[in-house]
Amino acid sequence: MLIIPAIDLKDGQCVRLQQGRMEDATVFGADPVEMASRWVEAGCRRLHLVDLNGAFEGKPIHAEVVAAISRRYPQLPIQIGGGIRTIDSIEAYVEAGVSWCIIGTAAVKNPGFVREACNAFPGKIIVGIDAKDGLVATEGWADVSTVKATDLAREFADAGVSAIVYTDIARDGMMQGVNLEATVEVAQAGGIPVIASGGVTDMSDIERLCTVADKGLLGAITGRAIYEGKLDVREAQIYCDENTKVN
Repeated sequence: MLIIPAIDLKDGQCVRLQQGRMEDATVFGADPVEMASRWVEAGCRRLHLVDLNGAFEGKPIHAEVVAAISRRYPQLPIQIGGGIRTIDSIEAYVEAGVSWCIIGTAAVKNPGFVREACNAFPGKIIVGIDAKDGLVATEGWADVSTVKATDLAREFADAGVSAIVYTDIARDGMMQGVNLEATVEVAQAGGIPVIASGGVTDMSDIERLCTVADKGLLGAITGRAIYEGKLDVREAQIYCDENTKVN
């Protein structure tokens, strides 16, 4: 199981939000490339980037920053989400060296787009499922749909999606622990590897996630916990290597 540091981009800075609220942003750094260096030096094997401005505006806003990180670390697998609504956006990111593009809002509003993207860029597409009380949220979490997270996972079971990033909005940035049950339900529903997101607080959460890693868990994204020093990336990854199948 992978420990995946998150770098959330807002107005060119590295921030963390609470429950997706842009007005509740805590700035952790002014240089995203240097922040990426911090996590690479800590031993991360994959990086999770989110274009927060892009998520709200419906188009990539931090593409240059993402490309800069990819240029600095060409061998580092990078996944990027936020405002990816067109094939052109995906193509630009792939050409910039990004390993996976995360489709969130568009996956709910236009499922056919996910299939089109998977066909155009095999192995490069991740679906982001952000849920509140089991229902999928869109538009940077500003709107909650009537679609169940598990139903959306089933929708893409045969589409060629590489993974699902499942985020429990209620726990994101709140340091309240991972919603283990819901994460496993999504993994089982779609039969697609799931990356857990939202609520990772400390090593106890990593230990709990490792107990269900064989139920379809690929990794865990962590943000506020590593920025505030409550979780050590290297220590957590070593624990995962010793207690789960190495990804």
